[in-house]
Amino acid sequence: MIDSVQSCPCAERLSLVEQVHGRSVADPYRWLEDSSSAETEAWSRAQDDLWLTYAGALTSRFRWKNRVRQLSDVGSVSTPVWRGGRCFTLRREPGQQPVLFVDETPLFDPKRLDPTGLTTLDAWQPSPDGTKLAFQLSRGGDERSTLNVLDTTTGELIDGPLDGCRYSPVAWLPDGSAFYYVRFRQVRRHRLGDPDDTTILDREASYGLELSADGRWLTVCTTDDLWFADLMTDEPPAHLPQDTTTIMSVGPDNRLYVVNAGGIHIGDPAEPTVWRDYIQPDAPLTGLAILDDVVLVATANTITVHERETGKRQGAIDLPGFGSVGSLSSDGNRAWFTYTDSVTPPTVYCYDATTGQTTAPPGRQSETHRLSYNSPDGTALELHVIGNRGGPTILYGYGGFGQSLTPTYSAFTLAWVEAGGAFVTATIRGDAQHRESTKQQTIDDFIAAAEYLIAEGWTTSDQLAICGESNGGLLVAAALTQRPELFAAAVASAPLTDMLRYELSGLGERWIAEYGSVKDPDEFAALANYSPYHRVVDGVKYPAVLLTAFGNDTRVDPLHARKMCAALQHATASQRPVLLRFEPEAGHTTGGINLAADMLAFLAHETGLDR
Repeated sequence: MIDSVQSCPCAERLSLVEQVHGRSVADPYRWLEDSSSAETEAWSRAQDDLWLTYAGALTSRFRWKNRVRQLSDVGSVSTPVWRGGRCFTLRREPGQQPVLFVDETPLFDPKRLDPTGLTTLDAWQPSPDGTKLAFQLSRGGDERSTLNVLDTTTGELIDGPLDGCRYSPVAWLPDGSAFYYVRFRQVRRHRLGDPDDTTILDREASYGLELSADGRWLTVCTTDDLWFADLMTDEPPAHLPQDTTTIMSVGPDNRLYVVNAGGIHIGDPAEPTVWRDYIQPDAPLTGLAILDDVVLVATANTITVHERETGKRQGAIDLPGFGSVGSLSSDGNRAWFTYTDSVTPPTVYCYDATTGQTTAPPGRQSETHRLSYNSPDGTALELHVIGNRGGPTILYGYGGFGQSLTPTYSAFTLAWVEAGGAFVTATIRGDAQHRESTKQQTIDDFIAAAEYLIAEGWTTSDQLAICGESNGGLLVAAALTQRPELFAAAVASAPLTDMLRYELSGLGERWIAEYGSVKDPDEFAALANYSPYHRVVDGVKYPAVLLTAFGNDTRVDPLHARKMCAALQHATASQRPVLLRFEPEAGHTTGGINLAADMLAFLAHETGLDR
C-alpha cells in the first residue's frame, strides 16, 4: 500500500461553533473557504505535493491513460436539426473539439476562434428559416456563456456578444428578426442589431422557453412556475397554476401539449388551463417528436409510436439493446435520435414513419446485467452491471435533479471492465422515475445497493469502490461517512460536502428546490443530518478517498472538497490515503483523459485490480 497518510498536511482546526435553530454547528475548517488567503494557498500546495507523490508511485497511470485515450477516440455526431431545409449537426472527430456543420459544410469551429482549445461551444440554435445561428461560448470550462449570432450563409458575426447568458434557451421568431432568451436571469426579447432588449419577466429563477412555430404562443417555465403568452396581444404573460413537473408548448399542429407527472395532455392554446389526457408513458418522458402522421414518445431507454390524432399506441422502435436514447428531432415524417450503451458510442438513427423502418448502423451488442434489489423501506430499485462478479467493483450513482442513469458509452467504464473489474450503475431515488424523495432516502438506496452487491457475491467490501460527480459526489461523500466499513475506496468529483453553507457559493442558491434551505428549521435539520462534512467523526476507519476539484468550476466551489479533505485527513484511523486532486484550469467535472486515468489508477490500486 502506498503510505501517504503519514505525510498529510496538518490543517489548523478552529474552535468555531455556531448556534443554528437551537443546534450547535462546528465548522473547524471555515478558513479553507477563502481560496486566496495565504494559509489556504499554503495548505493547497501541500495537498498538491501529497497527491503528486501518491500518483507518482502508481505505475499503472500511463497504461490507464493510453487505454482511455484509445477508447475515447471514437468521434461523434449529434442528432440533426432541420431548419429551412438545411441540416445542422455537431460533429467531433477523434481527439478533436466538436465542429458545427450546416449540411456538409463546416459552419463554426471553436478551434479557429481559439487555437488553445479552451473555448467551448456550449449551445446553439438555428433560426426557423436556417439563415441565422444563435450560439453560446465559454472559456476554460467556466460555463459563463456569451451569446452571438452569425449569418449561416456567409459565416459572419451579425450580433453579439451578449454576456450573462449561461446556458440560455433561445426561441426564435419565425422570420429570424428577433428571439427570446435569458440574460442575467431575466427573460428578454432581443431584436437583431438593437442594443436595447425588452424585458418580459424578471425573477430569480432558471427558465425554459418555447415558442410556437407560427411565433404566436410563448411558454416560460421555471422549477415551480409557468407563464403563457399570446404574442398577438399586448397582454403580459399570464401566470398559470401548475405542479412542479409541468412543461407546456404549442406543437407544429397548433395543439397545446402539456407534460406533467400525470402524463401527456393536449388542449387549445386559447384555453391553456383546459387539457385532456393524451398519452400515458410507462416511464418519465425524455423527448417528444410530432411528425406528420405519428407522435414519438421517448423515455430514457424506449421510443414508442402513437397515432397523432388520438395518442393511441401503435408500437415501439426496436433498439439495439438496453441503453440510453438521446434527443429526438424531426422533419416531416422522419425522426432522428441517438442511442448509446455500455459498449456503443452515441450513434444517430433515423426512423421513417411512412415505412416504419429504422436506419441503424452496425454495432456491438451491450452485455449488461439488470439486477433488482430493495431499498430499506421496500422500494424496488435496479442495478445495471457490466463485467463479471467476484472482483473489484465500482458502484456509480447520481440520484438527483430528476436525472435518470442508464447505460451510456464510457471509456472510463470500458477500460475498467477490460482490466477485469465490474462497473455498476445504481438507479436510485432522486432520479426521474423516483423524483419525490428525501436526500437521505437517496443515500439509503445507494448504501443498500452496496450491501446487495456484497451479499450476492458480486464483490466484497475490500474490493468495492464508490464513485460520483457533482450531486453524485455528494452522494458518495454521504455514503462513505455513514457506512465507511462497506467500501475500500471512494472518488467524489466536484462534490458538495458542506450542506449547511452550500447556498453561499457556486450555484447553490439555484438548488434550494432540490436540497432545501438552512433558513427553514425543518430543512436545516434534514441537511444537518446528512451533510458529509459535519458527519466526519474522529477515530473512524474511513476508506481510501480521492476528492477532485476544479479551479474554473462555477457550479460547485472547490471549498467543499478542501474542507472535506481536511476533515477526513484529521479524523481517519485507517492507513488508507485521503487525497485532493485539483485542476486550476478545468471547469465542472471536465478533467478529461488525465482525470479519468488518475481516478482509475487510484481505484485499481485501492481495490486490488492492479495486483
